[in-house]
Amino acid sequence: MIYNELGKTGLRVSNLSFGASSLGGVFHSLREEEGIRAVHTAVDNGINFIDVSPYYGHLKAETVLGKALQEIRRDRYILSTKVGRYGKDGVNTWDYSAKRATESVYESMDRLHVDYIDLINVHDVEFADLQQVVDETLPALVELRNKGVVGHVGITDLQPENIKWVIEHSEPGTVESVLCFCHYCLNDDLLLDYLDFLEANNVGVINASPLSMGLLSQRGAPDWHPATAALREACHQAALFCQQQGYPIERLAMQYSTGLNPRIATTLFSSTNPDNVLRNIEYVSEPADMQLVAEVRRIIGDQMRVRWKNS
Repeated sequence: MIYNELGKTGLRVSNLSFGASSLGGVFHSLREEEGIRAVHTAVDNGINFIDVSPYYGHLKAETVLGKALQEIRRDRYILSTKVGRYGKDGVNTWDYSAKRATESVYESMDRLHVDYIDLINVHDVEFADLQQVVDETLPALVELRNKGVVGHVGITDLQPENIKWVIEHSEPGTVESVLCFCHYCLNDDLLLDYLDFLEANNVGVINASPLSMGLLSQRGAPDWHPATAALREACHQAALFCQQQGYPIERLAMQYSTGLNPRIATTLFSSTNPDNVLRNIEYVSEPADMQLVAEVRRIIGDQMRVRWKNS
């Protein structure tokens, strides 16, 4: 496992990291015991960065992760969670007020059975009034940082333009890291356009969803995926080509996202299957086949960087 510094935080994170969204049954039904074993497998094999949110599974992911973490020594993992996006009884809710953000941090700590959080993020800022994030949400988190309740402060979003705007309008040093998903993978490398800006502002970069939420998989994107039909078909053809080469597209996608750009500190994937965790760790221990990368990108063609809205 390779470890990189996350911006100027001093946190050294594994280049492959564990996203705990699947512990909330977000993508598939969850067998809790298996999910807990997946967390243990990740940490036992060198993954030290774990990301979650109260939104995932509407508190379930944090609850299950908390059970798993009770059996792991605190200095073996770096923990990230979020504020702002929630849900109850299957209904999504958002609240980016300072009061709710502060309450949310302490509630997450209770569910996770920890006495501090290494990185706290404002979740999916595109659903917020960005000015409120700057004026209210982030200052509340900075106050918790000053008190030692959290170690570092970040923001997350699908849309990198929103991330840039928030950083530009915040006090320097407020935002220490960003998490952006589906924009550094085989079919979309938009995140590269923002690395100079992020580095200039001493902001660390977390990439997520190297399989582009299932587009880059042999099974294909789930029905709920917001991608266009043309993008789905292009990725399907790329997956078929990789299969014909005896090189699963999942393997290539993981290697591409984790191994080609050291300016991106870590890439999050999510699975409740311990065998899948081990398989992904094995994948990223090898370099990507760059000839195959070039061919896959040729197949995807004009669907490269085709975007969709978050939901």
